[in-house]
Amino acid sequence: MSHGTVCRTALFERLGRAGRITEVSAPAGSGKTTLLRSWVDEAGLTEHTAYVSARGKGRDPQRFWIAVVDALRGTTAGAALVRRLTAAPDLDGWAVVEHLLSDLAALRERTWLILDDLHELTATDALRQLQLLLTRAPAELRFVLATRHDMRLGLHRLRLDGELSEIRAASLRFTLGETRALFDASGLSLSEKAVELLHQRTEGWAAGLRLAALSLAGHPDPDRFAAEFSGSDRTVAEYLLAEVLEHQPEPVRELLLRTSVLDQVNGGLADLLTGGSGGERILLDLESDGAFVVAVDPQRTWFRYHRLFADLLQLELRRTAVAEPPALRGDAARWYAAHGYPVDAIRHAQAAHDWDLAVRLLSEHWGDLYPDGQVGTAHELLAGFPASIAAGNAEITALMAAWDLDQGSLHEAERRLALAAQGAATVPVERRGRFEVISTVLRLRLARRQGNLSVVVLEAQRLLRAIETADAAHLGLGDGLRALALLSLGSAETSALGLDGAEQHLEQGIVLARRIDRPYLELAGLVYAAHLAATRSYAAGAELSMRAIDLARRHGWADKPVTSIAWAAHADVLIAQGRLAEAEPFLERAQHALQSQVNRAAGVNLHCVRAGLELARGEYDAALATLAAVEPLACTPVTPHALRPILRAQRLHALIRLGETETVECVLAEMPADERDSVVTRIAEAALRLAQGDPQAARNVLAALTSLADASPADIRPMCAVAVMLLEAMACDALACPDQARRALERALDAAAPDNVLFPFLVYRAPDLLERHARENTSHAVLIAEILDRLGANVSVPESIARARAAVSVSVAARLEPSAHSHGTLSRGEMRVLRDLPTNLSAPEIAAELSLSVNTIRTHMRHVYEKLGAHGRNEAVELARSLGLVAGSPALRISG
Repeated sequence: MSHGTVCRTALFERLGRAGRITEVSAPAGSGKTTLLRSWVDEAGLTEHTAYVSARGKGRDPQRFWIAVVDALRGTTAGAALVRRLTAAPDLDGWAVVEHLLSDLAALRERTWLILDDLHELTATDALRQLQLLLTRAPAELRFVLATRHDMRLGLHRLRLDGELSEIRAASLRFTLGETRALFDASGLSLSEKAVELLHQRTEGWAAGLRLAALSLAGHPDPDRFAAEFSGSDRTVAEYLLAEVLEHQPEPVRELLLRTSVLDQVNGGLADLLTGGSGGERILLDLESDGAFVVAVDPQRTWFRYHRLFADLLQLELRRTAVAEPPALRGDAARWYAAHGYPVDAIRHAQAAHDWDLAVRLLSEHWGDLYPDGQVGTAHELLAGFPASIAAGNAEITALMAAWDLDQGSLHEAERRLALAAQGAATVPVERRGRFEVISTVLRLRLARRQGNLSVVVLEAQRLLRAIETADAAHLGLGDGLRALALLSLGSAETSALGLDGAEQHLEQGIVLARRIDRPYLELAGLVYAAHLAATRSYAAGAELSMRAIDLARRHGWADKPVTSIAWAAHADVLIAQGRLAEAEPFLERAQHALQSQVNRAAGVNLHCVRAGLELARGEYDAALATLAAVEPLACTPVTPHALRPILRAQRLHALIRLGETETVECVLAEMPADERDSVVTRIAEAALRLAQGDPQAARNVLAALTSLADASPADIRPMCAVAVMLLEAMACDALACPDQARRALERALDAAAPDNVLFPFLVYRAPDLLERHARENTSHAVLIAEILDRLGANVSVPESIARARAAVSVSVAARLEPSAHSHGTLSRGEMRVLRDLPTNLSAPEIAAELSLSVNTIRTHMRHVYEKLGAHGRNEAVELARSLGLVAGSPALRISG
């Protein structure tokens, strides 16, 4: 027990035998926090107890839930069960609760979660989420809820079930014996009459007794003091305040008054506001008295005052005019800003009505607040500006548009950004470069949400100029904002399907995000890097999308909207490689994570991938239904989505397979010339001519595309190149031109082999042609065997193909990444290491990237070599590429 603390045995026993949930409800100053901390220490439960205060987190539920996760991870049992969770802009409290319930399902060791100052948790959703956790948590997790008033958590149901224990104000009042013990522990020798009188006058109120003990220290007449001690709570507190301050040395008195404007204070801040020195020593001494100063960190460097006491200190500060509170807050704001506490700095600048400082700080640090997941905090800071200030300030107006975008209010965001642009000239010159970058990033986000491709292109070009201008002028964007700008630019260039520089900007943004430890930005960059890489190599796209998914899993973001793009990208790769059963769960995860009503572009992409899966499976009616559902998203009055030609081509293929050739003819006739001439539409038209029994017409349609594939293979995507050559082979075969058919099919297989692109063979089915080709001298026996296996073709095959099919079954088993460690298959850990082998990373670098030990990495590498039959790293990479397990060539290098 610390100095001045009383062992409250009866309450300790009640806490020890309490039900699954205990509510400690009493007014301020009743000793709730002291009781709970003393009980934990006395019962030896420190390692089994997670303590979280809702103080300062009530209006930002994300901070509250991350604090809960971190506290549980600090317990003996929680350290082994609870996964780490990192803040993110779209982190949802419901997902956090489900995350906790899943992790704690295996809890077998009694663990306590103390939630203090719970009355400050006022957000409706957060309360409902807490209610869910209370209801469904395992029996071994015990809750203690400390609050100033009853919470709306549906606890009456638990009361009826006998699971709720309650300790209220009456139980927390000190008994006469405890009052005597408190004064004895404080080193005060009082008569029995004085103790009884003080206990009677305070009614056992803990804070009143502690304040009385402080005032009595050194008092010449304790009995007279006790006799005069009377009045309402406020009167008593004000009286004791005067008594305490009068008995403190002047430096202590001035420190208490001047620092009362702060929520928390340390020695440096205290020295700044008093103009003196030794502030930390004074705070430590006051905290040791166990009264109104409480250390808030284990190192005892930061302190807070009891809230009631702080309120009264502020009242005394105004009464005595020792200093002007706005001036003190302004000084504090500048101290916080200089010492890396931007949120506190902005709040104090607002309280000091120093609006220019508040605007400057929020503008400077918005690029860090947003990627750090402090969206709720950023909105609270924006709300701290009066309407008159916000309406006339271009910087604040632009930042408020960011909040509108997060809420899906696109029209309001567009209105605010227009207003901000009109006021750009009022932004101070030294901040104008940053303002332009922020505004352009937001306009770019808005255009992408609206699907306005022409504006995306325009704003991306403008953002590139803004970044270059800011760098040239040394305006200091800040690493967070610069990383955000680079990734916004790269993702826009990727979405625009044709702008140069996407690869460079994405890589720069990812590397910078990793260097400054902004994992959410790194995730966003990897997502779009995977999308870009897949346009050149599906295996490279798969590698990057899995890195994005692994990163999201490590930070608890697997079900966030941004990760849905990675899930969908990986599903797209699997579909392209004909691994349809494996693709389905990835699509389901993408659908679960996506908020298509907020992110239109991602919604269109997801439907496109889903339609591709249904086409490959032969589910043509389902594909048409999927495409009909996405049509409103893909084509708006603003601009069609960039994927619209692909969606239209998918629809044509489904109609062709259903025999609706006349409908397809009508659609083609009504198409604009540029879309009619696109690669994907010409492929669909060639398939139509084959279905109509006119192979020569099909060859005529394909002629320009085969020439393109010959002259500029980099200008045609692997999927399209395979489809063109396959349809050419089918047309030649129908025209009884076997040599030309053989050459075209061999070229199709050549194009398919590096990335194992099987999708065209599943859509344009030609098993007999493939089987005949396999009987001839071909280097693609394994690939043909896998295609026939995917098609379920029941055809007679030579012995070489039968052996190849057996090899295919092994390679497919390896790619399924089974969790069981058995000969001939690769475990998930081995697959993760295998994906890094084609890079130039050393074993220690791979270990650092995957958060594993170097010995574990080397063990995985040895197993990979053994299972692939390789004698070293280079040979293992080549064998893995031949099986489609890793990229055929590095399409995009993201360095560590």
